[in-house]
Amino acid sequence: MPHHHAYNRLGSGGAGGGGTPSPPASPRRSPRIQRRGGKAGGAKGAAMAAPRAIAQRMAWMLLSLFLRRQAIFLFTPLLYVAAMLFYMGTVSLESVPHIISRSAPGSVYRSPKLYERLRNDMDADNSSDGLATVWKHSFKGGGWRPCVDPSTNVLPDSNGYIYVEANGGLNQQRTSICNAVAVAGYLNATLVIPKFHYHSIWKDPSKFSEIYDEDHFISTLKNEVHVVDKIPEFIMERFGHNMSNAFNFKIKAWSSIQYYKDAVLPKLAEEKLIRISPFANRLSFDAPSAVQRLRCLANFKALRFSNPIATLAENLVSRMKEHSVDNNGKYIAVHLRFEEDMVAFSCCIFDGGDEEKQDMNTARERGWRENLLNVAVSFDLGQLG
Repeated sequence: MPHHHAYNRLGSGGAGGGGTPSPPASPRRSPRIQRRGGKAGGAKGAAMAAPRAIAQRMAWMLLSLFLRRQAIFLFTPLLYVAAMLFYMGTVSLESVPHIISRSAPGSVYRSPKLYERLRNDMDADNSSDGLATVWKHSFKGGGWRPCVDPSTNVLPDSNGYIYVEANGGLNQQRTSICNAVAVAGYLNATLVIPKFHYHSIWKDPSKFSEIYDEDHFISTLKNEVHVVDKIPEFIMERFGHNMSNAFNFKIKAWSSIQYYKDAVLPKLAEEKLIRISPFANRLSFDAPSAVQRLRCLANFKALRFSNPIATLAENLVSRMKEHSVDNNGKYIAVHLRFEEDMVAFSCCIFDGGDEEKQDMNTARERGWRENLLNVAVSFDLGQLG
């Protein structure tokens, strides 16, 4: 039975392999061990060695520790800190640049002064200032004309139902509705009347029909997109009459319409009902003309405010014109956005005292957690600069 020899990386000693290999040389010993000597010659070496100074011994000990691998990680930070302390001791504090505290741009409320400066230009009809030209029709034709007209096409059978939740404020919700119309039309899907997401700050339970004219919305899009006010019963039975059981797409913001065709359409054809929540800003602005057309049609034709809101708006406009009779019925409407979430998000300090500051901090923590709690600078709008 052959004998197995351990693998020797250096091989045999002789050329023929028959000679006896010479023993390996003894490993070199460190100077520190050589100085000690063996047990037999230790006393003689100690007697012959000259006494060394304490400083030399300490230097040898430090050098020995530093040469060890573990000591490098210990002494390198200490040497760095010592060098920084030495450098800071040589720098004069008088050479440090002085930081001048200034109010950030826009942090001081200057509307009264701005109004006084622009009032003369606003009153002058022949002024060259851009603000005065808002009263005039500078475009050809004398009025705005629609660029999109509804078609008379007959829609093919739907590929399924799309249910979206429009989150955000009124503007984001309106944009979400227009995007939902565009996506549903592009995928040949049936759009369920969008649901408005209930926000923790606004606490507005309004439904689509309370903000917009639902019948007008459906009838305007009847030849463009299938729109229904509720999901059919036979579809809901498949999901146990629970919308949360429907497949929910988590779509990235500003996704392309091609993504909806590649990822959403196959799942829609399979499930016959999909949910997209949230849906704010989930469609890119860069889209084909057919998609943009549906967006414009939804925004400028299909979406019309409900009768209570439209009536209130007409009353406000008529009152503003009546009180602006000295200016030929011209007035300026300003949306202050003085809402709890916007005030909290602005990180401004108003004149409400400590109680208001506490309420704003609570709103920030509830809405944005630590993202805005770390803001170190706040703007004082109670001063006039």
